Amino acid sequence: MLRWRLLMSAILIPLVCVLFRTDLQLGPPAWILFALCLLIAARSAWEFSDLLKTRSFQPCFPLTGSLSILIVAAAWLPALLHPGQNPNPATALTGIAAAMIGSFLVLLAHEAWQFQQPGHSMETLGTNLVTVLYAGALLAVTAQLRWCPSPENGYFALASMIICVKAGDTCAYTFGRLWGKRKMAPRLSPGKTWMGLVGAIVGSIAGSWLWLTFAGTLFLHSPKPGSLPVVLLYGLTTGLAGLVGDLVESLVKRDVGRKDSAALMPGFGGLLDLVDSPLYAGPVALAWWILLPPAS
Repeated sequence: MLRWRLLMSAILIPLVCVLFRTDLQLGPPAWILFALCLLIAARSAWEFSDLLKTRSFQPCFPLTGSLSILIVAAAWLPALLHPGQNPNPATALTGIAAAMIGSFLVLLAHEAWQFQQPGHSMETLGTNLVTVLYAGALLAVTAQLRWCPSPENGYFALASMIICVKAGDTCAYTFGRLWGKRKMAPRLSPGKTWMGLVGAIVGSIAGSWLWLTFAGTLFLHSPKPGSLPVVLLYGLTTGLAGLVGDLVESLVKRDVGRKDSAALMPGFGGLLDLVDSPLYAGPVALAWWILLPPAS
């Protein structure tokens, strides 16, 4: 398992760095990130729909996949309509909210149209709604980090969240393997320990501080870190959000009796197993960058 994780990480990390670097050179509309998010939304909706095909749930992937893509597209609508202007995350969030409300109306109408007998409609409506919110809305909101604090330095903010979450995940795994004895959530995620939680906190805070302090020279205008308490609190809250995101996906898998969301990548499982933490931590990080930026 560890060998496959290291191998896949050695492939995925440089690939993502190249894609982000190329996208940054193409300008604010972020076409490469847009295409990547559309693919992630469609694949995540498919995996979620496949996971929830149990009991009385009857998820509809063509519908949830389309609505997830619609929400992501709504996040890019300002950039698509005005390609020469710098996108405004506040405007994009308004579009995302409108797309979410529209998606809910479509899902309600779909269940009314498909109704045949009692016992399935509300369960299926819930699974479809959760799928759209998870695969579409969380991804669309997280992608707004691309334009914070500015389009030229957006990947500085996006990378800070990813590094914070993944550093916490790596240290949690290491601390848990070396010193973990007491289980944190044995019924939900048997592999997680309280010492792993300590590792997640240490790793996320260290990753946040290192990136925000030393990586600014890689970007235009060389962003400077904010005050030390803000940097440390940003790492702490974002890292903990990533840990909760991992537990939330474990909740879904345990409830439906599955170990992985899919068999897509050796060592990781499905795409949802890879993006669960960033999707949950993304909105938390975006709130920091809008309300109290950890770098200037």
